[in-house]
Amino acid sequence: MTRIDAKFAALKAEGKKAFVSYIMAGDPDFDTSLEIVRGLPGAGVDVIELGLPFTDPMADGPTIQAAGQRALEGGMTLQRTLDLARAFRETDDTTPIVLMGYYNPIYSRGVERFLADATEAGIDGLIVVDLPPEEDDELCLPAQAAGLNFIRLATPTTDDKRLPRVLQNTSGFVYYVSITGITGAAEAQATNVGPEVSRIKSATDLPVIVGFGINTPEKSRAIATVADGAVVGSAIVSQIAAGKSVGEVLDFVKSLADGAHSA
Repeated sequence: MTRIDAKFAALKAEGKKAFVSYIMAGDPDFDTSLEIVRGLPGAGVDVIELGLPFTDPMADGPTIQAAGQRALEGGMTLQRTLDLARAFRETDDTTPIVLMGYYNPIYSRGVERFLADATEAGIDGLIVVDLPPEEDDELCLPAQAAGLNFIRLATPTTDDKRLPRVLQNTSGFVYYVSITGITGAAEAQATNVGPEVSRIKSATDLPVIVGFGINTPEKSRAIATVADGAVVGSAIVSQIAAGKSVGEVLDFVKSLADGAHSA
């Protein structure tokens, strides 16, 4: 059982919904990013999504693209991202970390070496946006053999014919993208999300967590009401981009977590 599995089992036992936060590793710099990540569990975050900076993202909207660019310009690399996770693990051995990004940096490092390094650094799961199920032999299956969850995205365009393929080797949880488009592009609507979550849950026992388009405590609560939890990324990254202090960022995160947990 991974930390992700253990966390969702504990939340289910408590009758609580999950709150997942996304942070771009190295934004605005390594030390500040680490300080924020270390503060997330105390702000109510159940699972941390740690963004891996990449020059050519596909799913990220302008806010997260800019964060990735700031991180890269500050010298952030895959190695430094793993170093950040390792530093976090020095003081927290229970909060799950999901590394979210794209395949190119992993491919460049080599899958076998990457999986060994990620496991050693305390990574629990992967979301690799540009690897479809048809490429499961490339990373998904080796990752699961190494003890990492491989989390897949389902979207409003994932129809009943496609869904079983998407779910086939998914573990940890299913990430439902609430909108058609990039991160931060539109607001999620619980009335639209609810039926889709029910459809996915009829095909899997995994938790279904909803992200994209959630930017307020009220929206976090509304989405968590119709799913197993909510993910917020762009709204948090925007606080960092605006130059808010670590304390102010974490206060904002807590308000979002409180929203999801009140569902």
